[in-house]
Amino acid sequence: MSAAPPPAAGPAASGPVLVATGLDKSFRISREPRPVLQDVSLTVGRGELVAVMGPSGCGKSTLLHVLGGIEPPDRGTVLIAGVDVAALDDRRRAEFRRQRIGFVFQFFNLLPSLTAAQNVSLPLELAEGAGWRRRRGRDGAIQRRVQELMAALGLRGLQGHRPDEISGGERQRVAIARALLTRPDLILADEPTGTLDHRAAGEVLDLLLQLTEQQAQSILVVTHDLRTAAYADRVLLMQDGRLVEEVRLGRRVDHDTKPLLARLAAIGL
Repeated sequence: MSAAPPPAAGPAASGPVLVATGLDKSFRISREPRPVLQDVSLTVGRGELVAVMGPSGCGKSTLLHVLGGIEPPDRGTVLIAGVDVAALDDRRRAEFRRQRIGFVFQFFNLLPSLTAAQNVSLPLELAEGAGWRRRRGRDGAIQRRVQELMAALGLRGLQGHRPDEISGGERQRVAIARALLTRPDLILADEPTGTLDHRAAGEVLDLLLQLTEQQAQSILVVTHDLRTAAYADRVLLMQDGRLVEEVRLGRRVDHDTKPLLARLAAIGL
């Protein structure tokens, strides 16, 4: 019996793409649970690039996992396109993640034995219940989508190359193409420029911003890097598991880090 499709977006889909309210998360490392997230609330609008910035160990990656349905919150709600992700059972939540959320990671998470094009196509090849496996011509439709994405992301001619045959910036663009394959409501990016040199990082950041402008893609990035955060429309500053400040930068051309740096200095972060 095939898996049921993920829930359709409800009326809230016309509002913010992501609405997280009152998130708490603790991990039991010793006898007492250690709080990692404490009363975290945030939104991401359609076509908005939002950065969550803070020092290592402040809870950024845990927040990303909770928002993406990888970890359940102890308390609070996560709505993506109007769907309460935490309320889904394990099977439906996994299906929802696969089809409606795109993930981009610091270390790319590409399979070394697959070509770039095969890595991009993987989410649809693995999808169960999305209808792709039952449709005539499904393979052709997947390949057309892969070719379209790779061309749009400057990866033309690299379809047959394996990850170790292309540069770090190209690997990250392959990972972004994979995240975009299912036309997700939201992209969650964990330190997407952390392993890239200055030039490659700039190209990836320019690409993410272009996706928000040209495709109204909603993106949330967690980072400790000032330059990455300076590309965002808004920067949410995190400390000790709490969001302590919001810096509104707006949509800018130069991505100057000075306004953000000045605000960080003013609040002692």
